[in-house]
Amino acid sequence: MTRSVWVKADDTVGDWDDQRERITAALEAGADWVLVDEDDVARVRELGDINVAAYRTDGDVTLVDDIDDAEADGDDEPTAQPDAIIVGKEGEGDATIDLPEDLSGSADLSTLRRRDGDIDRGAYIRILAKEYEHFAETAAVDADYTIVVGEDWTIIPLENLIARIGEETDLVAGVTSAEEAKTAFETLEIGADSVLLDSDDPDEIRQTVEVRDDADRESLDLQYAEVLDVERIGSADRVCVDTGTLLEHEEGMLVGSMSRGLVFVHAETAESPYVASRPFRVNAGAVHAYVRTPDGGTKYLSELQSGDEVQVVDTDGNTREAIVGRVKIEKRPMFRVALETEDGDRIETLLQNAETIKVATSDGRTAITDLEAGDELLHYYEDTARHFGEPVEESIIEK
Repeated sequence: MTRSVWVKADDTVGDWDDQRERITAALEAGADWVLVDEDDVARVRELGDINVAAYRTDGDVTLVDDIDDAEADGDDEPTAQPDAIIVGKEGEGDATIDLPEDLSGSADLSTLRRRDGDIDRGAYIRILAKEYEHFAETAAVDADYTIVVGEDWTIIPLENLIARIGEETDLVAGVTSAEEAKTAFETLEIGADSVLLDSDDPDEIRQTVEVRDDADRESLDLQYAEVLDVERIGSADRVCVDTGTLLEHEEGMLVGSMSRGLVFVHAETAESPYVASRPFRVNAGAVHAYVRTPDGGTKYLSELQSGDEVQVVDTDGNTREAIVGRVKIEKRPMFRVALETEDGDRIETLLQNAETIKVATSDGRTAITDLEAGDELLHYYEDTARHFGEPVEESIIEK
């Protein structure tokens, strides 16, 4: 599941200056959406590139066909369109209007069901009592996004909503802090798809985005395998992966000649008497080797280019993504390293013959030039074949 962070920035948070501060903070933090009033969509577009959801409080959204007609007639520029229209503000969703006893007479639901063009629709609902929970469940049938907000977390039946409508809609839970966001993402172990943050604090917005990232990240079971052989071989085209992110001392990447078994290679964060540290670089191996990607797939090192995403992992198996800034390919002398896994499988990789390339052994950070048969080397093993980087159920022999 990919989580997302929405930031509330409509006129209930203050004037346009207040709203703009929230939107700017959301952009800088890497939030996914802002929720604003429809009249402010154009101003948000001028501030930066972010998904925009807009409350609709006075009728239906402008039709896409109407925009085309206006352009053809030479009229003024068409109204900026949001990525999603949200109903419920100043309506039944926020209790400005009483809920009808029979929801077939709901004005909000009627507007929600009116599909004009390809703009997504969503419902905004404050969970004030049991009937509003039922209202949210009904809205979720037609809503691409169902935003549920409560004044007190003990009132919001988030577990019920996750269980009942989690597969029908993107469930967005209203929160006021990163701590509440963490709870929303962890509820029932499944968690809400997204959170709508109502906070003026840029640090709270940034921390909520960090919570989102942590919730999305994979945790890998890394193990040690016995080194069978470390052999000097000839030269090969070696790949250095330089990321647009500074890497931590215990971080690196998973690379290998065989997709089922990838070796942990440290980033060049350590000082060396020979060269300065390069805490953005992993000297990853030869062009044929695989590197693991954030979606759980693999790519050949030769395929990587600026703008691609690779998975960064630490020695405890915690992962995050990093953007490739550049890839350096040069001919260098190599080692062939062969391992035997706990299951008795043999896996291999090629790594450059240089003291600056470090791997993780049971004795700690070790230069590849000091690695010997009998050492225990950290790796990730996945007993599956791959086709174009994706796991497949078939037999493939790699040797």
